Amino acid sequence: MPPTTEQSAAERLERPAERKEPTFLFTEKYVADKSELARRFIETRAELNANVDKANNFLVKRFYNIDHNTYLEGALSAKTKELMGLVASACLRCDDCIFYHAIQAYRLGVPRVEQEESLNVAMVVGGSIVIPHLRRAYELLEELYG
Repeated sequence: MPPTTEQSAAERLERPAERKEPTFLFTEKYVADKSELARRFIETRAELNANVDKANNFLVKRFYNIDHNTYLEGALSAKTKELMGLVASACLRCDDCIFYHAIQAYRLGVPRVEQEESLNVAMVVGGSIVIPHLRRAYELLEELYG
């Protein structure tokens, strides 16, 4: 006997969403070639991550793995998760994190207006202390989107 509509809905509520790598529209190289700010950020991040990797720290590797898996496509799209990361990063006033999430969102094809609206949420939640970070974010967005 086929499941009822009610059973199917209940099953969907219990079933975890399929998780998969996001599909990026742009490579890091493309972004680096388009924006000097992004290029410097991407290069510096790679150099600093290489230093961390040399330590071969088990706990750091575990945390990096959790971070990577958090931003996979799932019940929420990777685009939504990157915008959430952007808001949280602005509220926490972490310029590196803001740049990372803004670049990832751009690579995924998030329109500038959605990044700006997300930064509006961050400003309301985080208060006026977010404004200096908002300025730097807008500088990056100007280089990426024009």
